[in-house]
Amino acid sequence: MSLKKILVCLDADPQPSVFDGVVAVDSGVDFLFRHGGVAAAQVRDLVYGAMFTRGPQELKNTAVFIGGSDVTAAEALLKAAADSFFGPMRVSVMLDANGANTTAAAAVLAARRHVPLSGAIVTVLAGTGAVGRRVVRLLASEGARVRVASRKLTHAEGTCDKISRIVPGADLTAWTNENAMAAATAVEGAQAVIACGPPGVELLPKGYLAQAAGLQAAIDLNAVPAHGLGDVAPTDKATHHGAIVCYGALGVGGTKMKIHKAAIAKLFTRNDLVLDADEIYAIGKEL
Repeated sequence: MSLKKILVCLDADPQPSVFDGVVAVDSGVDFLFRHGGVAAAQVRDLVYGAMFTRGPQELKNTAVFIGGSDVTAAEALLKAAADSFFGPMRVSVMLDANGANTTAAAAVLAARRHVPLSGAIVTVLAGTGAVGRRVVRLLASEGARVRVASRKLTHAEGTCDKISRIVPGADLTAWTNENAMAAATAVEGAQAVIACGPPGVELLPKGYLAQAAGLQAAIDLNAVPAHGLGDVAPTDKATHHGAIVCYGALGVGGTKMKIHKAAIAKLFTRNDLVLDADEIYAIGKEL
């Protein structure tokens, strides 16, 4: 008798994410155990409940998914889960709070289709948020020369410093996108730009992309008007605006969903996986 696939969903938000639950079911999960309002101090006992009910050879049929809207809180839950494991007693775990990891992976993969990333200059507008930091990290791992832009230069500098300690040899420089002219300056001379700003915040108005010498690809992850890049529509998917190939949030969304489902399925292949940004990006590259 084959064991059912159980996914334990841990969410710092009061109500567990419906989105994450639906995707899990569509990925072949048999049962969801959904917990909302989870604090880091509660994680160990929840993970123990998942670990001690099945033998070591059966634990690949149980996994933990950490979601919610607060990525910082989710990172604390991930650490608490990893700290709960010992010896063979462990289950695979995945973090994708607010879709940060799968969205970042999909965005970098979109850029990678059109621009050889090693040695390329890539500007990440709003590069200090949850998705932006992951985009910067993945680009740095690919050998890109990344311009990390933020409304506050000190925030960009902090992100550069943190990622430089994670990715050896990362080529990162801090820029500002405090206004349209500053954002345009950050994009000038880059081969690709990825806008990771919050919903409804325009970072680069319409007409600016065409003025950016050498720009080959533009990706905007904001689906809510006003869009991050005024020249990019949410539905753009490898759409050419002049010489620039463009992806909007919905254009990237299909890849993001494929990565999400593939990562969930991967959890049940073994019991010792920890799927964070780099691991989820690697799964995306295999699709």
